[in-house]
Amino acid sequence: MCSVYVKVHRFQGYVLVAVCDEELLGKILNERDICFDVSEKFFKGLKMSVEEAIALIRNADTANLIGVTIVNRAVEERLVHPEAVANIAGIPHAQIVKL
Repeated sequence: MCSVYVKVHRFQGYVLVAVCDEELLGKILNERDICFDVSEKFFKGLKMSVEEAIALIRNADTANLIGVTIVNRAVEERLVHPEAVANIAGIPHAQIVKL
């Protein structure tokens, strides 16, 4: 079973959920002029199952997702449109903003 790191950020009544595949935590993804830091400060919260992370994403105002496992699952769950997925150094990244 794949695990992900999930950190819930709360500010001014809003909830942002940051999720990364466990093997990406602490890595820096570089592609041309993009440098994406999968920082422990932003992403390292609780280690949990993908199913648990999806439940938290469903209840969040915004979400920041990085990794094949979590992004593909978010697409499967129709939380992210496939065309909204960006790739950084071959790694899928998606953001969700509920309006």
